[in-house]
Amino acid sequence: MKYQLFGNSGLRVSEVCLGTMTFGEDWGWGSSEAEARKVYDRFREHGGNFIDTANMYTMGTSEKLLGEFMQGHRDEVVLATKYTNAPPGKDPNAGGNHRKNMMRSVEESLKRLKTDYIDLYWLHIWDSMTPIDEVMRGFDDLVSQGKILYSGVSDAPAWWISRANTIAQLRGWAPFIGLQIEYSLLERAPERELLPMAHALELDVVAWSPLAGGFLSGKYQVTPEGVRSESGSSRMDNPDMQQFLQDKPRLESVIDGVRSVAKSIGKKPAQIALAWLTNQPRPVIPIIGARKLDQLDANIEGAALQLSADHLKQLDDASRIDLGFPHDFFNMPMVRQLVHAGLADSIKDLGKRISS
Repeated sequence: MKYQLFGNSGLRVSEVCLGTMTFGEDWGWGSSEAEARKVYDRFREHGGNFIDTANMYTMGTSEKLLGEFMQGHRDEVVLATKYTNAPPGKDPNAGGNHRKNMMRSVEESLKRLKTDYIDLYWLHIWDSMTPIDEVMRGFDDLVSQGKILYSGVSDAPAWWISRANTIAQLRGWAPFIGLQIEYSLLERAPERELLPMAHALELDVVAWSPLAGGFLSGKYQVTPEGVRSESGSSRMDNPDMQQFLQDKPRLESVIDGVRSVAKSIGKKPAQIALAWLTNQPRPVIPIIGARKLDQLDANIEGAALQLSADHLKQLDDASRIDLGFPHDFFNMPMVRQLVHAGLADSIKDLGKRISS
C-alpha cells in the first residue's frame, strides 16, 4: 500500500479508502459482524489506514462495529465519518447541515465509534439552505475543541465549496481539505466543475461508487426492463437505486470498453475501473467495499495497477462526456486565437503545464 498527503495538510492516508456502508445487515443487505471484521482486518493487513463511514450507514451499526474493531490501535486509523442525514421521523432539525444537527451528530458518532476524536469529518450532502458561515464556523469550533482534526465536504456544488473555503481562509477558520464525490468511468460529470475546483483549492478527491454500484465489475446485465445482478439480491437490484442509471446505451458502451482492456491485460473489469481513477494525472482515492476477502484483495490490487497510455485513452474514449459550455467554447480555435494570440497553437499544452 502506498500513502499520500491528504489535500493541503500533513495527514497521511492510504491510496485506497475502505468504505463501510456494508458493515451491518440493518438495511437487508450487507455484512454480518464476523464478515465485516474479516474485511477490516484484511484491509489493515494490506497496509490500509483510511476508513470511511457515516452516522446513518446501516442505521449507526457501521460506526458501532468500527468502534469495536479499532480497539487497541485507534491512533493507527485515519477515521472519516459524516453528518447531515437523518433517521426516519418528523423532527425538522434531525437532518441538514446546520449547527444543531452538526453538534448532535458528532457527539453521537463519537459514542458509537468509542473514540474521543474523528480524523476527518465530512458534510455528507449539501442541504441548500444553511448559511455557509454557520457551517464553516461549526467545523472550526469542532477542530478547536479537538473533536475533529479536519473537515471535508461531500456531494455539494463547486461554487458553494469554493465560497466556503474562501470564507474560512479569510477568517482564519479550518478549511475543507477533501472532496468526496461520485466519480467513475460511468459518472464523469465532476470533470466539468468539481474536479477543476478541487485542483485549484488543493482538495484531495475521494470517489464513492468507483465501480458505479457494481456495474463496472461486470456482474450486472442490462435489459429492456432494467438492470439485474446475477444473484438478484444486490443493492442495485432495488428499484430505488435504479434511478441512478439514466443512460443505458452509454452504460453498455462503457462496460464493453472496460471489459476489452481487462481482457487484453488479463485482469478483472473492476480492477481496470479502479486503476483508471488512481492513474489520473492527479490520482483519485477510490472508496472500495467488499463482502468477501477475495473481492477486497482484487480491488486493492486493481487500484495499484499501472495502465498504459493506450489503455487509458481507450477507457477515456469509451466513457467521455461532453463538457459543455464554457469548456467547449474555450476550446474553439477562433476563441483560442482571440484570447491567446501567439499562444493559440500551443495553448492546450500550456494549460496542462499550468494545471499540474
